[in-house]
Order: sequence, then structure tokens, then C-alpha cells
Amino acid sequence: MSTIRTILAGALIGLLALPAAAEPKANQLFGAKPTASQQKSQPIGFYSKGCAAGNVELPETGPTWQAMRLSRNRNWGQPVMIEFLQDLSAFATKVGWQGLYIGDISQPRGGPMTSGHSSHQIGLDADIWMKPATNLRLSRRDRENISSIDVRSSDQRSVNGNWTPAHAAILKRAAMDPRVDRIFVTPPVKIEFCKTAKRSDAKWLQKIRPIYGHNYHFHVRLKCPKGAPGCVTQSPSVNELSKGGTGCDASLQWWVTDYLNPPKSTKPAAPAPKKRGARDYTMADLPNQCGAVLASR
Repeated sequence: MSTIRTILAGALIGLLALPAAAEPKANQLFGAKPTASQQKSQPIGFYSKGCAAGNVELPETGPTWQAMRLSRNRNWGQPVMIEFLQDLSAFATKVGWQGLYIGDISQPRGGPMTSGHSSHQIGLDADIWMKPATNLRLSRRDRENISSIDVRSSDQRSVNGNWTPAHAAILKRAAMDPRVDRIFVTPPVKIEFCKTAKRSDAKWLQKIRPIYGHNYHFHVRLKCPKGAPGCVTQSPSVNELSKGGTGCDASLQWWVTDYLNPPKSTKPAAPAPKKRGARDYTMADLPNQCGAVLASR
């Protein structure tokens, strides 16, 4: 009997020593939801750490737009974003395009995504293709296979021949919209705008922000709408911008100089600690309200 007790005690100790079951990742939970929550529309949390109640689906095809990559089911956003995209796509027809090809907006209930973006979580971000919309009758299959166009030169220092006055007009129109907080573009696009910038352009030009990886699309981020207390506004990221500047100061050139060819250091770089990304988040990382968004019908 004593031997049996010893074996049982050892087995119990072993079970207690096992790690607790890992919490499910938030991106798997949100990515599995095919429709929006039946709640009042509200962006909740920050653009890269939150969720979206009551998102609205951008119709797959409209009079001046088509949603792309439909298999991702990311053509959902807050009502203010859907209205903005419809307005901007209508403007695109005035500069020679048939409209806009719309990339990822958000998942039906926002939240972290299973692939791609770390932002786009609260229904206030949208990617718009640089490729002019010339056919608004693309099939679902076409929209999976067609690609956008690159507006950055091969040396990554300037725009290329794909960049047109229509691109500039659409981006300027978007930046002038009071709903818009900022627009992320490939650095050469910002540099191109700055070649003819005037101080009077500061109010809209400061919204156009250079960042790598946006040479096939531009990324529009809207401000938190009124009546959305759970939405976290983004603070200015550049001192000059908070002082009414255009963002065309000398530091802009860093993106096509030191960023592309970092100065060599005499000291070996210390390994950077691994950061937790959006795909590592569990529900505990998100605002409490996101639990209700996930649980809603």
C-alpha cells in the first residue's frame, strides 16, 4: 500500500507541476468571427491594441470602388471610415480614375489579425491601393490575383514613373479631410510632396507621414470620432508637426540615406530584445470591452 501511495503522490505532484493551459491568442478569436457584433458602433482602444464594436461592411463593389482580397474578410470598418472611403473614391473620378481599389480595413470585430498588420484593430485604418482603378467589374478571383503598382524607384530614393498628378491630388484630398489623423506613405512620396511645399500647406502636409513598406498602397488613419470615449487618440510623433510644421525638415532625408544604408558602428550591436507583437496578445492585453465585442451575437 505504501508503494502505491508513493506512486500516486508522485503522479499528483507531476500534474501540479505541469504548466497551465496557454490562453488562446486574441487574433485567433477575432479572426474566427465572420460578422460584426450587434452593438452600437464604437472604436475601442488604440489602433494597434483594441477592437471594434458594430463595424460596418464596405460593399464588395460600389459605384466608385472595389474591395480587394475578399477572402481575407477585412472590408469592415467603423461607419465614419466607410463614409470616408466612399467620399474619397468619388473624388478619384474627378482626376481621371474610375475610383479606388480598397485593401484591408479591419476584421468584422476588429482586434489583432492572424496575419499582416499590427494596427487596423479598431476600424479606423484603411489601405488604399496605388494602382488606379480602371475596372470596377473585377471578379472575386481577379481581386485575389491582381496586384497594385509600386510608385518607388528601384534605388528607393524617389518616386518612379508610376507616380502621377492624380496620385498627388487624391492624397492631398485625403489629407485635407478633417476626419483624417495621418496618412502613411513610402518616404519618396513625402519627399516628392516636399519639393513644392509651402508653409500654407502645413495643415494637410503634416498629416502625410513617411514610413517604409507603403510603396504599393497608402494607409489612412482616421481620428477618434466624437462620442467614442473608449477610443485612444494618437499623439503627435514628430516635434515639428506639433508646432505646425510640414514634416519637410532635413530629418526627412534620413529615410533615403541612413535608413537604407545605416552608418557602420565600431561597436557590435547588442541583440534587440524580442518585443511582443499584436499576434502575441491574449484577451488580457486588450481593453475589457473587447470581451463583450467578442461575445456579442
